[in-house]
Amino acid sequence: MSELLKIHPVNPSPRYITKVVECLENDGVIIYPTDTVYTIGCSLNSPKALERVAQLKGMKLEKADFSILFYDLSQLSEYTTPISTPVYKLLKRTLPGPYTYILNANNNIPKLFKRKKTTVGIRIPDNAIPVEIVKELGVPIVSSSIHDKDDLLEYTTDPELIFERYRKQVDIVIDGGYGDNAASTVIDATGDMPEVVREGKGPVDDL
Repeated sequence: MSELLKIHPVNPSPRYITKVVECLENDGVIIYPTDTVYTIGCSLNSPKALERVAQLKGMKLEKADFSILFYDLSQLSEYTTPISTPVYKLLKRTLPGPYTYILNANNNIPKLFKRKKTTVGIRIPDNAIPVEIVKELGVPIVSSSIHDKDDLLEYTTDPELIFERYRKQVDIVIDGGYGDNAASTVIDATGDMPEVVREGKGPVDDL
């Protein structure tokens, strides 16, 4: 049975974080807030849950372009090739924040996503809830935005409405307050010069 779990966005309850982590360790799928929109995700170490998330998004896992959410930059080396000093400085200056960076993936990523995937989108959001979840879980979680069925709204911002829509498909919906209706800014940092792929909530003027 799915659960709507209210967690404080600034001071998340350790007991509730542990509850979410236990769910993820048991192949659970959750919906959680970030510093931009609500997203659906699971543990990167759960093939069964990754398949479920892909199915919920209406795609095959081999073709899914999920972002991966970290709690800090120290985790990156497990999933990316070595990062140049200028790119690392950019990441350090803008993260945590509303940015998704596309980086070159190492050999761990194709194994997880069942295809020869050479890049990976990474996020470190400025939101204590997912950061604390990843920190306690010990591995990154998948991040894929929740889109609204309404033609006027691109993203669903009300966690109670999200719960009503997904209660039969996910294990936990975290209510961390209203979400944003603007996605992260996406920056391709795989080449010599970072390139803005999508302008979102994260400002690009000083990049």
